[in-house]
Amino acid sequence: MLTVTILGNNSALPAYSRNPTAQVLQTPEESFLIDCGEGTQVRLLQYKIKTSRISHIFISHLHGDHYFGLIALLSSMALQNRQQPIHLYAPAALEKLIQLHLEVAEATLSFPLHFHPLEKAGIIADTHSVNVHCFPMQHRIPCWGFVFSEKKNLRKIDPVRVQSYGVPPEYYHRLQLGEDYIHPKGTIVPNNELTIEAEPPRRYAYCGDTLYSEDILEHIHGVDLLYHETTYLKDFELKAANYFHSTTEQAGRIAQKSGAKRLLIGHFSSKYETLDCYLDETRAVFPATDLAIEGACFKV
Repeated sequence: MLTVTILGNNSALPAYSRNPTAQVLQTPEESFLIDCGEGTQVRLLQYKIKTSRISHIFISHLHGDHYFGLIALLSSMALQNRQQPIHLYAPAALEKLIQLHLEVAEATLSFPLHFHPLEKAGIIADTHSVNVHCFPMQHRIPCWGFVFSEKKNLRKIDPVRVQSYGVPPEYYHRLQLGEDYIHPKGTIVPNNELTIEAEPPRRYAYCGDTLYSEDILEHIHGVDLLYHETTYLKDFELKAANYFHSTTEQAGRIAQKSGAKRLLIGHFSSKYETLDCYLDETRAVFPATDLAIEGACFKV
């Protein structure tokens, strides 16, 4: 199971108790931080998300509202004497910025930080529960989107059936992998007699700052949940293009054309205190839309 918790949903400026962009994608085994704007670690504490479970961090691009909270978070992890490694995926220049901060502060990290520069589209991470691929977005500076694909789920054991056939517990994992059960007397019990088919693997796509671009459709086709920025309302399409951002209607069209099942919108302008206008305009194009409200948790 994949869930996404919103930690920050605003654009460049924090406003109306909304922080700049950050999200955490969670599986039963791991947590993945996606962007890390100012105030991220405060939200992690507020929403009781354990930083010890964050194993991978993905930074889409090097505008401050997407990474200014990162060095503070890494420093806090070091102060807590974290030992588990962190894998950081970001544009190459971020590694120099982190090193400069540590040198100026005469500080060190208590854990290994493995930096992976984002250079071309493709698979960038393969973990216990997901694989992740990146693809280029259309922004003023190099910017990347990410697709998190859940690995194939194991079949579920039917407790009544396995007991009735006398299947020993040490055989359960083989059943979960799809094997038939061979009884000591030689009788073969088909797997579908003993297990229940698992839910199909889920996919989450994160599309941060970008112009409207259909180039991304091949990467996000058919995802279960799509996050797409909506910095501007539909009447500001020209302004959105000038600043390499997207509007509500444009995000709805991308969701529609990609065949996404559901859409989350965020990166809201600090001009607006309430966000109903964003939701209304996007739902007019793509009804299965929700606001990326801070603190909300969405099942993929």
